[in-house]
Amino acid sequence: MPEGDSVWRVARRLEAGLSGRTVLRSDLRVPRSATADLSGQTVLTTVPRGKHLLTRFSGGLTLHTHLRMTGSWTVVGAGKRLPRHLDDTVRVVLATAGPTAYALDMPVVELLRTDREDDVVGHLGPDLLGPGWDPAEAVRRLSRDPARPLAAALLDQRNLAGIGNLWANELCFLRGRSPWTPVGEVDLPPLVDLAHRLLRFSVSGAVTGQNTSQVTTGDPRKGRNHWVSGRAGRPCLRCGTTVRVVEEVPDDPERRRTWWCPRCQPGPQPPADRVESTPAALGPG
Repeated sequence: MPEGDSVWRVARRLEAGLSGRTVLRSDLRVPRSATADLSGQTVLTTVPRGKHLLTRFSGGLTLHTHLRMTGSWTVVGAGKRLPRHLDDTVRVVLATAGPTAYALDMPVVELLRTDREDDVVGHLGPDLLGPGWDPAEAVRRLSRDPARPLAAALLDQRNLAGIGNLWANELCFLRGRSPWTPVGEVDLPPLVDLAHRLLRFSVSGAVTGQNTSQVTTGDPRKGRNHWVSGRAGRPCLRCGTTVRVVEEVPDDPERRRTWWCPRCQPGPQPPADRVESTPAALGPG
């Protein structure tokens, strides 16, 4: 599932391509909004909220999309179109006199009144990349269930919005905590501050032109850009211990695939029967 910084970059791309432009043709290929027509409306802005995207129009409507595991947005220049073999994956078309934006394989597409945006994002905790970032509120929300495993609490978007599996795993490593440590045993303010700094650094390359996207080690080279995520069966970059991974439990957000270094991250460990064998468990680097 895309992380909050990835969604921030998508919003930036949509903002650059569409904002201030009038929609000449729209096509929402989802049953609930199939008859909706946004032509003639001006795209005001696209705002990321955690892992959600809100594209606002002059007519008081907002297009809410969420990428989940499969979705993507692509923007093509004037006079261009997508390759035809992608036609069956298109869920949204927003065509202007300049660029055209396409949402592909988008699992969440809904049109709502702009004044009802809270219906879809009002449950979210403080947004790590948002203008209203509130670290004290994030700490308060994380503290509500002190027995909850740390990684699960970080992944809960109601606590703080924008952390996905990669960031949860890397944060646990960088704070030297097992992902299964009860959150009540963790010094939360430094953890929350680190999460904020990491995501801000990740998106900073969009401005500076540097390769900072999701780099947690300081080394942008493939295979060395993450401490534990995607590194099952490889030596820990800090101590040399073999990085381990546990399998994901389908449809259970508290049981995501989790990478960790048993030496650098002491504390509670998962049941032995959940630990995947290697090297088959290597996953993405």
